[in-house]
Amino acid sequence: MKRLTLPGGPLASPAQAAAAPRRRLGKKAAAAAVGFVLVLGTGGAAGAESPTAGSELSKKIDKILSDERLAGAGTSVVVSDAADGDVLYERHSGKRMMPASNTKLLTAAAALGVLGPGYRYRTDVLAHGDRGGGRLDGDLYLRGTGDPTLLAEDYDALAADVAASGIKEVTGRLVADDTRFDSQRLGRSWAADDESAYYSSQISALSVAPDTDYDTGSVRLEVSPGSAPGKKPKVKMVPDNDYVDVEVTAETVAEGGESTLSVDREHGGNTLTVSGGIPAGADPEESWTSVWEPTGYAASVFADALKDHGVRVAGRTETGKATPDAARRVARHKSMPVSELNVPFLKLSNNNHAEVLTKTMGYEAGGEGTWEEGLKAVQGFLKKEGVDTGTLRQVDGSGLSRMNNVPAAEFGALLRAVRDKPWFGKFHDALPIACAPDRMKGGTLRTRMCDTPAELNAHAKTGSLTGASGLSGYVDDAGGRRLVFSIVLNNYLADSVKDIEDEIVVALAESGDGTGAKAADGKRGSTSQKPKSSAPQPSGRDAAGADGLECSWRKPVRC
Repeated sequence: MKRLTLPGGPLASPAQAAAAPRRRLGKKAAAAAVGFVLVLGTGGAAGAESPTAGSELSKKIDKILSDERLAGAGTSVVVSDAADGDVLYERHSGKRMMPASNTKLLTAAAALGVLGPGYRYRTDVLAHGDRGGGRLDGDLYLRGTGDPTLLAEDYDALAADVAASGIKEVTGRLVADDTRFDSQRLGRSWAADDESAYYSSQISALSVAPDTDYDTGSVRLEVSPGSAPGKKPKVKMVPDNDYVDVEVTAETVAEGGESTLSVDREHGGNTLTVSGGIPAGADPEESWTSVWEPTGYAASVFADALKDHGVRVAGRTETGKATPDAARRVARHKSMPVSELNVPFLKLSNNNHAEVLTKTMGYEAGGEGTWEEGLKAVQGFLKKEGVDTGTLRQVDGSGLSRMNNVPAAEFGALLRAVRDKPWFGKFHDALPIACAPDRMKGGTLRTRMCDTPAELNAHAKTGSLTGASGLSGYVDDAGGRRLVFSIVLNNYLADSVKDIEDEIVVALAESGDGTGAKAADGKRGSTSQKPKSSAPQPSGRDAAGADGLECSWRKPVRC
């Protein structure tokens, strides 16, 4: 299916600040790193060389970074040995950059450290009032804690459990309790023209996702051509609900014509307008759009499920009210653990997941489900791991805000520090993997670095916004040595610089003595025996797109 053209096209937004411990640097490496950062971290020359200037690897990376697309742009790059912290390459590594979705590395690691890999969200239905003979003389509460993976089928299962508990009639209200989080729905300095984009959906402790990518807080429209030119297209909304309205002004045009379909949602409302044209006989097209006030959306889906299961609620539906202490639970849904949630979160660069995790950390660590408390928890984790939090600024969990500033050195330090955590294997596996064809394996790197030594070898987080790109993670060199790298590029004018990042990572994978010695985790760095993928290798433009967005955000996903 093709993607509907959405209006506008979000300008980039930066990504989270926080990163990287130096405590594991060897004495030699520490001296080199400190001395170098003192020079470059304060704005060294654009062509400044790494401390290992003259090495073949350094020459190769310097040449890659001399690409004319980076003329006048900002670069912050660091490469180190994962085991001992020896710095192998560095360019402006202490320079603060807008990291886009590389920010999610900070949030994901902190969530595993603060909440724990086994943490699960709970969504409860509670009865408050007197019960007798299938009747509840009181109110029914739907209480959320932030689960971003709830589907319509999960609300249906909750409604079935309510009916199975014996409740058939509620004389009072259905109340949606989203008070675990505050009422601030959108992040700091998020682009106004992104408001209706599904990847910029509002943050609530109660929401619904239309698919198993878990794009919570959004609906999916499927638009098919009418029976003949001039007829209105057929529109299906997933999940079906009464909270969002659809107005169709679009027409079916002649077969073989051009599709000009678009979907718009007005500010502050939930009417979606489908306009333009779709050719007769064409395949259905799809569009994902965020909803306004997702708590009401969740309550509407649940209310419909209650009706379907024979539970009648006499009163109105209300939102934003806390559940009384005396209420008794009649149904519960538990989410997947955070260690598993990290897979769709990181593989597909899901922004809503990042913000939900941030507010959850705020609630669990500071007693308030706010960005302020959540970011305090992230910073506390990073600082404990040796990251110099005084060198960065983080204002959201996802990197959508262009106010985030993080140096590559701090990403590198964080990635080294977490290697000794008991949950590191889960974290490492949740990162996108170069040229792994399955979307929940390769993620945003699914079509990158194919047929190179980095294929199925590099595990890294991508980041893309207009004029901002990043790639930070792990790769094994030809000798099996695990390397940590962070590449953050800003203020370029080209459509994409993804192939520049890829060239650097491939150069790292090709480096080393090629003896095939095992890395610290027992995996070999050589990829010569790894199966080849049939996934296409896109150009840099295809990997990022002229709109500067993460490829996974441009549905249907092409990466």
